[in-house]
Amino acid sequence: MTRFSYDTAAQKVIFGAGDNKLLPGILDEFGWQRLFLCTSPHLRKNDSIDMILSSLGEKDVAVFDQTASHVPEAQVVEALAIARESACDVVIGLGGGSAIGLAKAVSYELSAGQPFKNASAGLAMPTIAIPTTYAGSEMTPLFGVTRQESEATKRKITKRDVRITPKVALYDPLLTLDLPPQLTASSGVNALAHCIEAVYSKTRNPLSTASALRGIKLISRALPVCVEDGQNLTARSELLEGAHLGGVALATVSMGIHHGTGHVLGGTAGVPHGVANCIVLPHAMHFNADAVPEQLAVIAEAFGVPRNGRSDYEMAIAAADLVREFIYQLDMPQQLREVGVEKVLMPRLARNLLLSKAVLNNPKPVASENQAIAFLEGMW
Repeated sequence: MTRFSYDTAAQKVIFGAGDNKLLPGILDEFGWQRLFLCTSPHLRKNDSIDMILSSLGEKDVAVFDQTASHVPEAQVVEALAIARESACDVVIGLGGGSAIGLAKAVSYELSAGQPFKNASAGLAMPTIAIPTTYAGSEMTPLFGVTRQESEATKRKITKRDVRITPKVALYDPLLTLDLPPQLTASSGVNALAHCIEAVYSKTRNPLSTASALRGIKLISRALPVCVEDGQNLTARSELLEGAHLGGVALATVSMGIHHGTGHVLGGTAGVPHGVANCIVLPHAMHFNADAVPEQLAVIAEAFGVPRNGRSDYEMAIAAADLVREFIYQLDMPQQLREVGVEKVLMPRLARNLLLSKAVLNNPKPVASENQAIAFLEGMW
């Protein structure tokens, strides 16, 4: 018998083209009247913010629309001040992982009434997540904040608490139709990485595995179509469903070296999270192949790789190689030097890698700074 244990949070999940119009009814259902909206400049430009606001009628809405990648701690402080002044009773995150992450961070701070680094447990102020990318943050009890530790040093700090999982996740594929090809690809690979890391997580469970394997099938089929034809609503819907399942899978398991490295590259070197996923994912799979060959073999089968008498380890390597080729076909970066990461930064990145809770939870231990440097240099 396989032992497993996981926590869940009660959520309302709504999925359908045009379902952003249901937001007013959701607010009325829960009795939320004063809203704080966290979003990004791009959604101001494409009129998504105005569309959402126009549907809300006379409701009182305060807006922070300057969300930056990796959620700088200074932005949490700025947004938190606006939220407190508004006396909001719900926080809405509209956008990608950063906008939804900022909404979670603000909700957490409003609930705890403490500075981020000292925040204590408590019932979280509710959040509504309306994703416009495939980041999966709308389903997870996680958020990350990038802290400026010195003039030259930044580090991304992650927080996990089941109480900060959004109370409502509202999916509308129509809101993803204008996502550019490169952002579609990088965000889609992020969703794929959620699925893959969930399958071999040390704390995997039957729910996470089933969701992740279904997500892999949907994402691998729909993502290339969406990159080629962003207006294909059927493919956009499949990809968003796959991202949802990736979020479901990731919500109940611990992350590993893949996401730990992505957070370090983002917080310390400024690499966009989706792009970091594209670079790290095949290397993380290769690194873990001898530790979790059976799970990676199942991933290969989900991609349609025939067994043909191969061992689990051989299938695991095939899975990593297939993912590398899949990302190559999406025309995404596959080396750190392509995105401006200098080799001289490797020791600092390695030290931060060893501080990552996700890396500490990886199925295959990272035992030393030299091993972490070797892993990073393999991607350079």
